[in-house]
Amino acid sequence: MSRIVRAALFQTAWTGDKESMIAAHEKAARDAAAQGAGIIGFQEVFNAPYFCQVQEPEHYAWAEPVPDGPTVQRMCALARQLGMVMVVPVYEVEQAGFYYNTAAVIDADGSFLGKYRKHHIPQVHGFWEKYYFRPGNLGWPVFETAVGKVGVNICYDRHFPEGWRALGLAGAEIVYNPSATSRGLSAYLWQLEQPAAAVANEYFVAAINRVGVEEYGDDDFYGTSYFVDPRGRFVGEVASDKHEELLVRELDLDVIDQVRQQWAFYRDRRPDAYGPLTGA
Repeated sequence: MSRIVRAALFQTAWTGDKESMIAAHEKAARDAAAQGAGIIGFQEVFNAPYFCQVQEPEHYAWAEPVPDGPTVQRMCALARQLGMVMVVPVYEVEQAGFYYNTAAVIDADGSFLGKYRKHHIPQVHGFWEKYYFRPGNLGWPVFETAVGKVGVNICYDRHFPEGWRALGLAGAEIVYNPSATSRGLSAYLWQLEQPAAAVANEYFVAAINRVGVEEYGDDDFYGTSYFVDPRGRFVGEVASDKHEELLVRELDLDVIDQVRQQWAFYRDRRPDAYGPLTGA
């Protein structure tokens, strides 16, 4: 019997305030659940604008504790109500001066399973993230959820192969990649890197991007979110490049075993030869 998971992702534009942004994502989760989805993931720092276009201390106020802050607790209650696994990216404050770009992973019973903290922090025009975030320090955890083994890689992490591989070695079956990436910077990589990572590591990837231009800069977030399978093929259509969209797709997790038997990339790895990769 095939292991079919109905998985969802949601891309949207900034609504103008935190409450309406959270409400929009709650509605999307309910709509996804009504379509039979067992898991949903949101975009990078989903309840806020992409404030990293500027470097201003006022934006530290977006940060909340994880898991005890109000947004993650609210999503835990929603996950419990809907019976849905949720990947919830937020701005995390651990203690004074310790801030992270984080994704909480919540199981279908509403329990907080853990969090992933973004490892690779960019500092280029329009993406001044080192001003706000410390590098992640929790590794690349894989979470045992009601729908399978789920991992997270956040935005800029997608340019670095090591995280994708760490997730595969830890048994990930679905990896969510919440992002905020703009049209002029690296759009041509968007439909190249995540499918390549899905092939190289032989699992499903959910790639999520924002939509539109926000108040803090001219970054033009181009959406085009999608699911891709372990053969590098899109699962259904890619989302709009201009408008809010909820995608719900069927993922056959048995394909992972089929591909790993056929291509045998994990069998043919040479970790004994990779020592120089971790050198200075």
